[in-house]
Amino acid sequence: MTSASELAPAELAALLHFYADSGCDWLLEDEAVDRIAEFQAQRLEREAQMRNRQQAAPQTSERPANAGRSAPSPAARTPAPGVNVAVPDADAVAAARQACAAANSLDALKAALEGFSGCNLKNGARSTVFASGDPSSGIMVIGPMPSAECDRDGIPFSGRPGQLLDRMLAAIGLHRDKVLLTNVVAWRPPGNRPPSPAEMDICRPFIERQIELAAPNHLLILGNFTARFFFAEEQSIFAMRGTWRDVQVGDRAIPAIASLHPQDLLTAPANKALAWKDLLTFRQRISLNES
Repeated sequence: MTSASELAPAELAALLHFYADSGCDWLLEDEAVDRIAEFQAQRLEREAQMRNRQQAAPQTSERPANAGRSAPSPAARTPAPGVNVAVPDADAVAAARQACAAANSLDALKAALEGFSGCNLKNGARSTVFASGDPSSGIMVIGPMPSAECDRDGIPFSGRPGQLLDRMLAAIGLHRDKVLLTNVVAWRPPGNRPPSPAEMDICRPFIERQIELAAPNHLLILGNFTARFFFAEEQSIFAMRGTWRDVQVGDRAIPAIASLHPQDLLTAPANKALAWKDLLTFRQRISLNES
């Protein structure tokens, strides 16, 4: 077993990040600890402290506890800077729309997204994952939400799914630096759970404004969540994939095709044939517009 003292600081930091991403919250002690007995002792100690306070209570003065103390100032009741306060969903959606309306470029939208505090997903995420790639390519690839790898690296489509996407794009003559990659949601939900309807409503103005500013000619939509988000349907990705549809964003109707997310293909490699068919359909439409 490797001791922590044998690791360099960078190696130890990487190991702790790996444990955190894996959901490991406890480390083993050098010797076994009886947590049940420890908890029981703490409970008995709390009960004894409570009894002592109750016995001492009659001996105290009847003077009101707040007598002689000035009322807390409004500043004292204000949350400290940096503390995230829950915002009502309707107000958060309105704030998101206002922030997006003021953003006239992708850089301004990224800054607005990084400064936005109306979505609780941001509180538990390590990174705000914005778009990467070439906005002028006319091609936008949209996934659902950041994975643990994306959250760690701060870019969309990281890790093994990202590597598979790179190979998928290369197979039809594209490269991640020559298209625009992004996600519907910019923050990784805890435990990779699906975003709630309220969280989706809050994030919708940002992705729609991102599409407006990038002005793509074609959308490649990856994954079940993403297809349902844009197509407003409850069918599975297998029913929605492979067919061109128009996605209305602002005053534009953008041709879009849905396919399986690379993570789906890593989980079920037999479905790669379906994704390959979708990619060929996507490539054919792009080639027609380029000619």
